Amino acid sequence: MALKPEVSLPIALATGAVVYGVFATHLPPVAESRVTMPGNQHLASSRRTATWTAAAIVGGISLIAADPTIFIVGGAMVVVLDMVNRHANAVHPQTGKVVMSGVGSATAAYPGNGASVTDDAGSQDF
Repeated sequence: MALKPEVSLPIALATGAVVYGVFATHLPPVAESRVTMPGNQHLASSRRTATWTAAAIVGGISLIAADPTIFIVGGAMVVVLDMVNRHANAVHPQTGKVVMSGVGSATAAYPGNGASVTDDAGSQDF
């Protein structure tokens, strides 16, 4: 049994806001994700956690309310925010282009991508 439109739409929009809040608390801003090297495993793990958490919340709210509008709006927010964060983690900050997985990742330290490990890595000059 679907809710009346004047009740369903505000609840659907509130569910979308909750989804946005889940992504905002689990991940850094998209602009910050774009300036990291692509393929960052920590960002990918946080994105997956945010996606599953938000999907569970949307499913729970839509099942309790028994209204498809809530599921559609909340589910669309989950999909859009997941794809935006996936894209941000795949873009190389210097070229602004999407690179294949593993190229320039935070875990790959080889001279070909300029991320070679040196003896003075992390040292600061004071």
